[in-house]
Amino acid sequence: MKEIEINLDGKGMQIGIVLSRFNSDIGDGLLSACKAELIKLGVAEDAITVATVPGALESPLVLHYMADTKKYDALIALGAIIRGETYHFEIVSNESARGITEVQLNTGIPVANAILTTEDDDQALARMSIKGAEAAAVAIEMVNLLKQL
Repeated sequence: MKEIEINLDGKGMQIGIVLSRFNSDIGDGLLSACKAELIKLGVAEDAITVATVPGALESPLVLHYMADTKKYDALIALGAIIRGETYHFEIVSNESARGITEVQLNTGIPVANAILTTEDDDQALARMSIKGAEAAAVAIEMVNLLKQL
C-alpha cells in the first residue's frame, strides 16, 4: 500500500487570499495568522496576494477569477459571518461555502475555506488565530498532495 505523506513545504508557491471586509476585526486577525503561517511554511511574502471584498458572498467570484488566472498554486478564503437575528446568516453561510467549493471543483485549484460562521463575536475572536493558521497549512498541504497524485 502506498501512503502519501503530508507535505507542508510552501517554498516556491504563489498563494492568493480573498479577505471579506465585513467583521473586519475578525478578518484582520485571520489574515495576520494566515500570513504568518504561510511565511513559516516557506511561502515568500512577495508570493502572497491579498484581495479584499465587501462580504463573504463576494468571495467566490474573486476566488474564481484568481483561479482562472493560473497565477496561484492555492487560494484561501478569509472572513467571518456572525449570526444575527434574521435568516440572512444561513443564506450567506451556505451560499459562500457552496461557491467556494464550486471554485475548487471547477478549476482544480485548492481553496482553503476559513470564513468563520459563528454564533457571536466571542466565538469568532476565539477561533480567528487558529483558523487563519490552519487555512495556510491546508492550502499548502493540498497543493503538495495534488502534485503527488
